[in-house]
Amino acid sequence: MNLDYIIPNSWSIVEEGFHPDRVKASESLFSIGNGAMGQRANFEEQYSGSTFQGSYIAGVYYPDKTRVGWWKNGYPEYFAKVLNAPNWIGINVFINDEPLDLNTCKKVENFKRELNMKEGWLSRSFVATLQNDIKVEVNVKRFLSLDIDELGVVEYSVKPLNTDATINYKPYIDSGITNEDTNWDDKFWDTLNVSHENNQAFIQAKTMKTDFYTCTFMESQVFIDGKSVIIEPNIKADANYASFSYSYEVKQNEIYSIHKFGGYTVDRNHSKNELVSIAKSILKKGTKSGFSFLLNAQKNAWAKIWDMADITIDGDVKAQQGIRFNIFHLNQTYLGTDPQLNIGPKGFTGEKYGGSTYWDTEAYCIPFYMATKDQSVARNLLTYRYKHLEKAIENAEKLGFKNGAALYPMVTMNGEECHNEWEITFEEIHRNGAIAFAIFNYYRYTGDYSYIPEMGLEVLIGIARFWHQRATFSTEKNKYVILGVTGPNEYENNVNNNWYTNYVAQWCINYALENIERIKGGFEDDYTRISGKTKITHEELALWKKVADDMYFPYSEKHNVYLQQDGFLDKELITVADLDQSQRPINQKWSWDRILRSPYIKQADTLQGMYFFEDQFTTEELERHFDFYEPFTVHESSLSPCVHSIQAAKLDRMEQAYTFYLRTSRLDLDDYNHEVDEGLHITSMAGTWMSIVEGFGGMRVKNDTLTFEPKIPEQWKAYSFKVNFRNQILKVSVNQSETHFELEGEHDLQIKVNGKSVTISPNGLVTV
Repeated sequence: MNLDYIIPNSWSIVEEGFHPDRVKASESLFSIGNGAMGQRANFEEQYSGSTFQGSYIAGVYYPDKTRVGWWKNGYPEYFAKVLNAPNWIGINVFINDEPLDLNTCKKVENFKRELNMKEGWLSRSFVATLQNDIKVEVNVKRFLSLDIDELGVVEYSVKPLNTDATINYKPYIDSGITNEDTNWDDKFWDTLNVSHENNQAFIQAKTMKTDFYTCTFMESQVFIDGKSVIIEPNIKADANYASFSYSYEVKQNEIYSIHKFGGYTVDRNHSKNELVSIAKSILKKGTKSGFSFLLNAQKNAWAKIWDMADITIDGDVKAQQGIRFNIFHLNQTYLGTDPQLNIGPKGFTGEKYGGSTYWDTEAYCIPFYMATKDQSVARNLLTYRYKHLEKAIENAEKLGFKNGAALYPMVTMNGEECHNEWEITFEEIHRNGAIAFAIFNYYRYTGDYSYIPEMGLEVLIGIARFWHQRATFSTEKNKYVILGVTGPNEYENNVNNNWYTNYVAQWCINYALENIERIKGGFEDDYTRISGKTKITHEELALWKKVADDMYFPYSEKHNVYLQQDGFLDKELITVADLDQSQRPINQKWSWDRILRSPYIKQADTLQGMYFFEDQFTTEELERHFDFYEPFTVHESSLSPCVHSIQAAKLDRMEQAYTFYLRTSRLDLDDYNHEVDEGLHITSMAGTWMSIVEGFGGMRVKNDTLTFEPKIPEQWKAYSFKVNFRNQILKVSVNQSETHFELEGEHDLQIKVNGKSVTISPNGLVTV
């Protein structure tokens, strides 16, 4: 834990007291989004201190040319950067001509910031004494509408406390922005036009290279003590900027407020020639509805989300706050309404990792969205990958693979690989396995097989072809080996026979073969179409099977465990417990050379395979491997604590499972990895959800049946969650002595609890 200033609260993230050294961290933690756009919690008024300005539009990116020290054949040409979009939230505030700036005020008192997760809004309040000795009370609230997802609203109020004052609001929009993360300091935006009329302003701009056309817009209304006042604003505009000025003589203790409506229209959703007219219609709808009406609609929209997605924890406020923080940000990032979008690892909270699609979606996020929304959302995420299959084949061709072999990208915006670290781009090929596993996981959970003959089998064939060609026959071992890879543990590069990679390759081939036979026998039209398109032959399938049957897996007879990779036992096996804590985190303290030579594991690697394919290993095997590998795991990946929490719970190590749960749920709130100022870890937040539902709840699907092995940490009195299983809603409530199951549906649901069959009737309650 490196931060400890967020006040425990079941439904809100709360900060009290103004500390400039916390500003950038809080800008991340208090970020807001609505699936279509999002922004860091930057102050609306100017701030001259250290800050990370960031507003983002879903799906809008720039292909920043790759920058490396030494070019290697096969490198992606670019790294897709999520773009800091034109700023619409800004409201500069002047009091008797002095700017309100918390970095220069004489005193800032009663500072409070709140992210209300239940209702979906961000607020800030404080009392400031300016250099001119005027004392003001400020209250701000803003949200990004879920109902009108191109619209955001700000309510900003100032009350002079010790004198009358002239208060001047200067709301603005600005396209003269830069990215925090850029390779070459390129210009990302080209401003096409700045216009204004009445109280509205518009900036039309497009991205360089990718040509996304956008319109950033704003309109403002001002009030004195809640009553509307009409002020003819002074207007300032230039090539990248438009600002209105609303000045008013405010008496002591009067409240002068501005309501600012703003947002983006984008040619991803509309004709580029209609962006301004659509922006006008959005502003008309927003201003006619008004701040209070829109805020109430926001509360109702979030209530619907929480009704299904909420996890309650009784008796542990920090644990409760942690899980809701994770669920809230997942829903702010992706709502499943746009099949062209995916879940970026930083969401709308920062620019690191390019904001693009990673294997995290398939490995961690799909289970969350399947269970808390419906199968159509998960199917959209799988369809997204199917639509990128041709690009995956192109990615493989660039590396010398052929015959329709597909290598899905480690990082992408449009299906094309755009990650420019060699050990990731060329070697972290296990990501292919996550795509195939997600197809299997979707069918296992939903019972909807239709995706596989319609789309999924083509994906599986491309992936199997890749693994067949990537494997090498070793005459020394008389087995197929996979050389020169990086497994999930990114603290090991260019290793041979990473167990997880070899295992997932074997599984992918076998799963593809299984589904080819099933579709051949039961979906003849689809098989004819697919076999004609992919030109698979019996001879090719026989070669696949030989690779799968003869795959090599490194194993230690001494320790009775599969080895993470060849040579793992050659390392100096000093456990994390014996590592000097002043050296942590090692990724910020050690050279890369030292990390690669160490035994330290960034995240679950061998254990990741045992998590995915749990049914293929005994509990005793899991325990041996957990006991061997966890002591070397530094958990410096956000994806690490959740898997270990799930496995510790399965092994009945509840104190350890609870500790890992707190770490995954509060990873960002407590800044475990010293990096929260860069943005949040959105995709791993789905792993936090899994650590309760799959870990403590013990939920699995086995033999087409939903099963549970409920457990509860001693720190909790009770917890509950809901899952949408095959279009019926099951609520699970666990306390220290029993578990309750309630069903919202139309027909009986048979489940298994601790190995025993239980039948739940619609609107019925069963206690176990």
